[in-house]
Amino acid sequence: MNRDVVTNSVRFIVLLILQVIVFNRINLFGFVNPYPYILFILLYPVNGSRALLVFSSFLLGLGIDMFLNSGGVHAAASVTLAYMRPTIFKFSFGISYEYQTIRINDKLSSERFSFILISVILHHLILYILEIFRFSLVLDILLRSVLSAAFTLILCITIIYLTKPAKR
Repeated sequence: MNRDVVTNSVRFIVLLILQVIVFNRINLFGFVNPYPYILFILLYPVNGSRALLVFSSFLLGLGIDMFLNSGGVHAAASVTLAYMRPTIFKFSFGISYEYQTIRINDKLSSERFSFILISVILHHLILYILEIFRFSLVLDILLRSVLSAAFTLILCITIIYLTKPAKR
């Protein structure tokens, strides 16, 4: 268990720093922004404490909000994703979720891809709904959500497989 705590702590700090220093500066076409910091939530161990995940997701989102001066939208989207994570697991993996045999950084399968895709889209929809918060701009919310989610999805899958530990 000690190893999981260290791994998650390092992942938390590294993703926060990378988001603030590197990914916040990427702004394609003026409105497409990647948010791969949600990898912390996605890669959190299945059998880990749910309360700790929600709390640390709040701290991660709050840290991003403080650097972006965004008023809490990242914290709200991160907490919602952390809270909905078991439901997304059950939808994507079915019965294997119950046995806690899931590792997101294993070989990409349709279940893993659907889990990452649904999680990224949920996070981005909530983020942009709260950020823009105007019914008259629904198309803008959907466009930003879909394009940013696609970019984030590509980055997340790339980061997962570049940092995947070698098999022993």
